[in-house]
Amino acid sequence: MSAAEQDPRAEQPILSVNNIEVIYDHVILVLKGVSLEVPRGGIVALLGGNGAGKTTTLKAISNLLKSERGEVTKGTIDFEGQPIQAMTPHALVEKGVIQVMEGRHCFEHLTVEENLMTGAFTRGGDRVGISQDLEMVYTYFPRLRERRNSLAGYTSGGEQQMCAIGRALMSRPKTILLDEPSMGLAPQLVEQIFEIVKKINEQEGVSILLAEQNTNVALRYAKYGYILESGRVVMEGDAEMLRSNEDVKEFYLGLSSSGRKSFRDVKHYRRRKRWLG
Repeated sequence: MSAAEQDPRAEQPILSVNNIEVIYDHVILVLKGVSLEVPRGGIVALLGGNGAGKTTTLKAISNLLKSERGEVTKGTIDFEGQPIQAMTPHALVEKGVIQVMEGRHCFEHLTVEENLMTGAFTRGGDRVGISQDLEMVYTYFPRLRERRNSLAGYTSGGEQQMCAIGRALMSRPKTILLDEPSMGLAPQLVEQIFEIVKKINEQEGVSILLAEQNTNVALRYAKYGYILESGRVVMEGDAEMLRSNEDVKEFYLGLSSSGRKSFRDVKHYRRRKRWLG
């Protein structure tokens, strides 16, 4: 008997978004029939420009839309085969779905270590496990160990991003929804953080849905990708296929078969939206 036959969850995606629509303020349609899957233990990239609907998709999954007067009006969202749309954000954290928000949200008046410890608030009195996981976070992010007693508000952007990811790890997640981790960071630091994310995925088995504008770096670390445009999925496929696709190269990477295109050319291509025709 194969492993898949022994465990029916083996082939089942850990996260499944099925044809959802999201409306803000009862009138503004933001997502239009978005569907995607995240395999257990996989890294999936959700790509698109600013305003494409990436953050809204993540907030729909983590049930954070209500604070912004948004709601899922159609479709379903399942985690480990169970519907999660009616669950509170707190219950989703306990279930293992954690969102790392865009903009490196940290408690500025707390130290780095205090910020990390807030990620373990759902774990009660598991002092030994929490201590072990804190050491695990410091192993992945040695810089945080050095800054553990510094106020988070006085650390660098890269250190705050590390702190935000480390805090998510402290909750022992099954899936992390990672929103724009490269935003505002130097290229070298972006590579460093993505390498750590890859290690977390491989060594801890955490599934990751990664929303990114930096298409090039995201597709080097993800196995599969979805491209959003104006609230719709306009293309999906294996990361290698997307990286080699001429439309993706021209539209998102500023490249064509004849070489790098100018910003003006890319803007012209944006207006044409060839693949939406």
